[in-house]
Amino acid sequence: MTQPGIPTIIICDPIHKQGVDRLRQIGRVIQLERAYSPDELIHEARDADVLIVRSRTHIPARVINALPNLKIIARAGAGLDNIDVSTARARGVKVINAPEANTLAVAEHTMGLIISLARHIPAADASMKQGKWEKKRFLGILLEGKTLGIIGFGRIGRQVARRAAAFGMRIIVNQPRLTPELALAEGVTPYDLYDLLEMADFVTLHVPMRPENIGLIGKEELARMKPGAYLINTARGGIVDEAALLEALDSGQPAGAALDVFENEPPPNLDLIKHPRVIATPHLGASTRESQRNAAVTIAEQIAAELEGFRTAGSLNLHLVPISEVVTHENVDQKRVDRLRSTIEHNLVLQDPPVVAFWDGKYVVLDGATRTTTMRQMGLPYLIVQLVTPGQEITLHTWSHAVSHLDFDAFLQAVETLPHLTLTPSDLKTAQERLQRGRILAYLQRVDGSVYQITSDAPTWFEQIDAIREAVDAYARLGEVERTLNTDLQRLAYDFPNLSMITVFRPWNLLEILQAAAHGHPMPAGVTRFVIPGRVLRLNAPLDMMAGDRSLEEKNARLREFIAEKMARANVRYYQEPVVLLE
Repeated sequence: MTQPGIPTIIICDPIHKQGVDRLRQIGRVIQLERAYSPDELIHEARDADVLIVRSRTHIPARVINALPNLKIIARAGAGLDNIDVSTARARGVKVINAPEANTLAVAEHTMGLIISLARHIPAADASMKQGKWEKKRFLGILLEGKTLGIIGFGRIGRQVARRAAAFGMRIIVNQPRLTPELALAEGVTPYDLYDLLEMADFVTLHVPMRPENIGLIGKEELARMKPGAYLINTARGGIVDEAALLEALDSGQPAGAALDVFENEPPPNLDLIKHPRVIATPHLGASTRESQRNAAVTIAEQIAAELEGFRTAGSLNLHLVPISEVVTHENVDQKRVDRLRSTIEHNLVLQDPPVVAFWDGKYVVLDGATRTTTMRQMGLPYLIVQLVTPGQEITLHTWSHAVSHLDFDAFLQAVETLPHLTLTPSDLKTAQERLQRGRILAYLQRVDGSVYQITSDAPTWFEQIDAIREAVDAYARLGEVERTLNTDLQRLAYDFPNLSMITVFRPWNLLEILQAAAHGHPMPAGVTRFVIPGRVLRLNAPLDMMAGDRSLEEKNARLREFIAEKMARANVRYYQEPVVLLE
């Protein structure tokens, strides 16, 4: 029997321990040890407020309709094809997922399968284990110069394209609707499906399982594939007609296939997976420690936001977290830290909690880098943060820099000492075009009109961020920097009488920033501007709430009481702007 007021959370498929631990803070958690049939699940989950699944458990309409307390169905991953979403919505049950958590894992697995096909790695390994040395048999092909056809250019497709481009592959894509991401992606050309199949040396699938995509690659499509081409599927099994694929492989066209997903899981079609030109893996695309943890924690936090939030104000999603697990996405100015520390030590409160997103094991600060650094330097072990989900309505803008009082020659000398960074004279139109296409990191425009492109030959984009950050640090030391969204030189020269130059950066995206920050590569100070609806301001939480030796669970309970008291006193004001003031 469930306790009144305590939600019951049923974890149907295994998820990472860190997500389970978070869920135990907010409800009664039951973990199912095996796969349950719908009838068994109805009996076991009769008191459930929340069901959590991955790919193993299916939630059909009769399960949803049979659970009277059900409020949330959570998929610790991306796809929702194992959940009857329309029935859930009709019943007012919220369906949530973690679409970003597995993106990089699936993209990397896709590249691993492509390389394995090109170089016959699994077959060569099996041969070696039999004591053979068949070097001539396993003659491979280079990826350099080959054409990769990506069917479905969403999150995963774009990440595959980025990685394939690093191998020197030409990227062509098929996307039913032309998205802004597709239109702006560097080196990507859209094609009709049949044209893509006829041109590509490798065809990889990254479309969701929807009715219109069942059997998307069938007998006719396989016949259209370029002779000697390979097919890769890490999306969903039903997208490929397996009988047609087996028949095509027997005829020698396509040259091979790499499959991570199957129409039936398990058991898959054994004749297909045992085919000598097939590489098969047991739905491993999302199976990395990092992606499993990210999916579990992301889902747990979304569930917490729904169940713990105060319904009158929406979910504020405020939490105390260990400050050791918090990283800033950008550098900070130590002078600003020192000024803020003086204010905080005088008032003994944290006025505005930093806004963070959980990514790859870290709480990445999107807004509040100076506050976070200040609290860290003050030696506080915990920090109150407002947790937001990367998939929600967060808008990212990129600031430009107006730099005044700069000795440009001294700046050039400083840049010459920086590794992996080059300043190249240019004209404004060329610099703007190359910046828009992501081919340069930034450009500088001096008050005399001269323009320089900033490029980097760093081998990874993490290191490219390091390079541009060092350039910004250089001119920040030598001049005065102001953030601006205006890039009109004449207008800026009017606003800043001592203007020396402006720096215009390439547009960044949230995923790049989260990934870089989580791995210790912060952006330059004052480049990013996040618009986050519903942010909390004027919390004015006492510093002692973030100190002391109480457990984290006790601290979070006190924080909830603190917020509840503010709500009870009606110390909340609402504005048209997307902020919540707790005062």
